[in-house]
Amino acid sequence: MKHIIWDWNGTLFHDIDAVVMATNEVFRPYGVAAFDADGFRAAYTRPIWVAYERILGRALEEGEWERLDQAFHDHYHRLMISCALAEDALHCLATWADRGRTQSLLSMWAHDRLVVKAAELGIAGYFSRIDGLSSGAPGGGKAEHMVAHIESLAMDPAEVLVIGDSLDDAHAAEHVGAKAVLYTGGMTSRVDLAASGLPVVDTLAEAFDHAR
Repeated sequence: MKHIIWDWNGTLFHDIDAVVMATNEVFRPYGVAAFDADGFRAAYTRPIWVAYERILGRALEEGEWERLDQAFHDHYHRLMISCALAEDALHCLATWADRGRTQSLLSMWAHDRLVVKAAELGIAGYFSRIDGLSSGAPGGGKAEHMVAHIESLAMDPAEVLVIGDSLDDAHAAEHVGAKAVLYTGGMTSRVDLAASGLPVVDTLAEAFDHAR
């Protein structure tokens, strides 16, 4: 592999606790019992509004998705302050850079916030490109964003490894013809990740081994 495309939330950025706590705050007024991490992973899917329908046991009403999504992000942006990079993240980024290889960051989190947070954590300089969500509805799929990201990099997808924590990352990699490895530290259960047929790992160091 010549290039790694990293996912952010639940991959490089270990924010599962903030995601679960924010979700619990969102659904508390609905009388939904609080999730732990495993319970949340069992309900999680993308697009995220489908996960919310699972949680509520019904279809969302007109305008309800937008209200729930805004409430989630209000809570998440408060809670994420205590979150940090995943174990091995900095080592993997530095080692790949030291080998003269390139890497980039593609996330479905808000672009402006992503750029600022990567700079705050001192890792922005490792990436040849950082792309977050700057247009379109939040909570959707990553595939078309992956197409634009690859085109911007001018990379051959066959020489790219995508490292992410969700089936959405897997689908996006498949969509462009890149390889992928899936990490269990994020929002998707190991069972669901394994069902993809792709390599599944418990640490970023293990994921990184697939790029060597």
